[in-house]
Amino acid sequence: MNAAARQWRRGLVVGKFCPLHRGHMLVIDSALAACDEVIVISYTKPEFAGCGRALREAWLRALYPQVRVPHNDAPDAQQRDFCGWLCLDVLGVTVDAVFTSEDYGDGFARALSAYFAARRGPGAAVKHVCVDRARAQVAVSGTAIRADPHAMRALMHPLVYASFVRKVCLLGGESSGKTTLAAALALELNSVWAPEFGRELWIEKDGALVFADMLAIGRTQLAREQALLPHATRWLVCDTSPLTTLFYSDAMFGHADPALRELAAQPYDSTLLCAPDFAFVQDGTRRDEGFRQRQHAWYVAELTRRGLPFTLVQGTPEQRLAQACARLAAT
Repeated sequence: MNAAARQWRRGLVVGKFCPLHRGHMLVIDSALAACDEVIVISYTKPEFAGCGRALREAWLRALYPQVRVPHNDAPDAQQRDFCGWLCLDVLGVTVDAVFTSEDYGDGFARALSAYFAARRGPGAAVKHVCVDRARAQVAVSGTAIRADPHAMRALMHPLVYASFVRKVCLLGGESSGKTTLAAALALELNSVWAPEFGRELWIEKDGALVFADMLAIGRTQLAREQALLPHATRWLVCDTSPLTTLFYSDAMFGHADPALRELAAQPYDSTLLCAPDFAFVQDGTRRDEGFRQRQHAWYVAELTRRGLPFTLVQGTPEQRLAQACARLAAT
């Protein structure tokens, strides 16, 4: 719908968005099609686990950069008065229409009309626009999504679903079976994995890495993980982390960029450390057995120093996969 055909100047959408799902998006899209400007207020008390205010606002701002999303850190108030207060006292505006998919919409519109009239004088009543009350277009339930977001992922935008995906990091010295396990674990989980960018760059540059490459490797690795989260299922398997890059920076150059040290503190939901318990395999890009043992010892010491729990996986590839799956199932 073009601007000339829009019915209202300013519309309002209010919701818990715990989480933001396709039913909410239908309401917001309807408001955008009918209004010159749309205000979206995310309001819930109490909060729901995994759907905090900052995360809800991040979803809305990412998917709807054209709407106004004010912060909801107002003083305690009833929801309807709160919304009126937020429009008038924070944003300095009134609204012409409120869009909902609920029965309370008519009463909400009347309450907003009364609130605005009491403070700005009589004016046009706020109109309630009900969108898909019967859930005929989008059969969705926020309660059901919160109960099992993975089973209900189709009812969320991939960007929103990504917030419910957890990350498992695989660490290990050279020739410790880490990449083999990463690929097998992703397949077993019906998910995806983030390959080790540092190794790719090492091969591309024939080992001639420079100090500046270290920070670039750490940043690229995390960017790849972020890009893959919407495509993962329950778990994103990460073949290394910036902690590995920190090790190589210190080993190769004797120091590390402070920004890389910050990246190395990147949290993961689970960490698996691959034991160097089989014969070292030289593929032309690796150091030697002594370096592998040194690297493994560094991981153990560094993870312990940081207070980061980890699970040592060892044995055959099949045994390692079983150990990894058991660890994730218990997490």
